Amino acid sequence: MPDPAAPTPISPHVRWTRDDAVLTVTLARPEARNALTREMREELDRVLAWCEGEGSVRVVVLAGDGPAFCAGQDLKESAGPAGPAESVEAKLRGDFQTRLASLPQVTIAALHGAVVGRGLEIALTCDIRVAGDDATFALPEVGLGMIPASGGTQRLPRLVAPARALDIILSGERVDASTALSWGLVTRLVPLAELAPTVRELARRIATHAPIALRYAKRAVLEGEHLALSEGLHLEATLAALLRTTDDRAEGIRAFREKRPPRFTGR
Repeated sequence: MPDPAAPTPISPHVRWTRDDAVLTVTLARPEARNALTREMREELDRVLAWCEGEGSVRVVVLAGDGPAFCAGQDLKESAGPAGPAESVEAKLRGDFQTRLASLPQVTIAALHGAVVGRGLEIALTCDIRVAGDDATFALPEVGLGMIPASGGTQRLPRLVAPARALDIILSGERVDASTALSWGLVTRLVPLAELAPTVRELARRIATHAPIALRYAKRAVLEGEHLALSEGLHLEATLAALLRTTDDRAEGIRAFREKRPPRFTGR
């Protein structure tokens, strides 16, 4: 159901619904396979900015309406090559994807059909990627005189290893869903008919966990990835010690002993 506390939608091509602690954001331009326009990017930035400060949202799902998740950026909007300084400054300022990468909530991409160009880069920014068996993945930018410059050259090799990332980026060829799973590009693969219910159930299950523990677990993994092991273990120990002071940890232990579901409050 729509959340009365969320910002009122402006673009008809991005919509969102709230189911308790799960916010689902859907790209809704199916006639163009959800190719991203400037209006859509601004709308995504707006709803994710609201989500950043909304502690009652624990999981954010990104999905696509129609035959594809996202076929990339809408190149018909391009106004020609920008100057180098302007391009670099725009990238450094960031956009909705910068917000997506830094969201404290767990993020899940529900992927089907074409997951191409910027669409794949959005998926790479999410914490968990669940794909339908019809999904295909590609970064075709080099064939257009570009590179995948919304995180593709950086996130993909960290996920699937540099050699496989180079294969995808330099060839521009499409990777099918089963290959994507075997390479670690997606975390789960299901029949297309089961994609929506699988993601919904996964999101609901995650959302039942202690909110602070979810955020700290995500932080430990993502920040620890770039640290030496000793530093990562120190980060882990620090976050674990902070969790010992929370009401939710005490409730979790109490509920386990009493053999009942915990009632977490985020404190």
